[in-house]
Amino acid sequence: MLLDDQELRERVGRIETLLEEIESFEDSEARAKTAEMVQILLELYGEGLGRIVESVGRLGSEDLKDELLGDELITHLLLLHGLHPVDVETRVLGALDEVRPYLESHGGNVQFLGIGEGMARVRLEGSCDGCPSSTMTLKLAIEEAVQRAAPELEGVEAEGVAEPPQPTMAFVAAPTLRKKKKKLPEENGASSWTTVGDLDLPGGRMLAKEVSGEPVLFLRLAGNLYAYRDVCPGCGTSLEQGELRVADLTCSGCRRRFDARRAGRSLDDASTVHLEPVPLLVGEDGTVKVAPPSAVG
Repeated sequence: MLLDDQELRERVGRIETLLEEIESFEDSEARAKTAEMVQILLELYGEGLGRIVESVGRLGSEDLKDELLGDELITHLLLLHGLHPVDVETRVLGALDEVRPYLESHGGNVQFLGIGEGMARVRLEGSCDGCPSSTMTLKLAIEEAVQRAAPELEGVEAEGVAEPPQPTMAFVAAPTLRKKKKKLPEENGASSWTTVGDLDLPGGRMLAKEVSGEPVLFLRLAGNLYAYRDVCPGCGTSLEQGELRVADLTCSGCRRRFDARRAGRSLDDASTVHLEPVPLLVGEDGTVKVAPPSAVG
């Protein structure tokens, strides 16, 4: 029986949690053997997947190939094992074409500049070059599209950005890879960051705090911290009273559902209603700093 998208997200979240627990084993030998077993399993399934891809290519079934590439899980596995038949530049161009109508609906556009040092380089145009809060929203939409099409890239570098400097979002191709060290706000020259402090927030939980007069919702998912404006874009209700399942956040007022790990996009329809992300930094000592909407705008 095939898993639906919700069940797949739950499995991915569970894998990330287990990998974090493995890395915290005090017994170094147990940690090493467990990691080796996971790696061998990945290589074994990768070999099997590679043989399937080779057979499909040899038999020349284009319909079957398109069907496989249209499945997000299969595409991710192909990328994980270096088996995707479409080069990364073509995939990024396709992702930008998909998101371009959304950008144009907000008076903006995007130009592809190339790929270098693991980053997709783009230039934001139109209204993207004026309003900082609009820039952040459109940039997140681009990053989401690129992440989905080319998760092996480390992120997106965007020119024409009017928002305060902030760290580039890092996209991890596999759970075993490490995120790059983030720069501190002082290194980036940002002046709008507000210190929240060390948030004692367990995984899979959320907490609302007032930051510089703005209600901000913090969520910890699979070890990563996320921040959104604590207002449902559909009904204005505080999101802290909602329900969080894995990465799906459901508003208690209008029951709209949002993907908290994918820039707060709507899970109910293709509308432009989405959560408002708040830029966030976590220092090496665990100190949290955010740039609330009032500071960004």
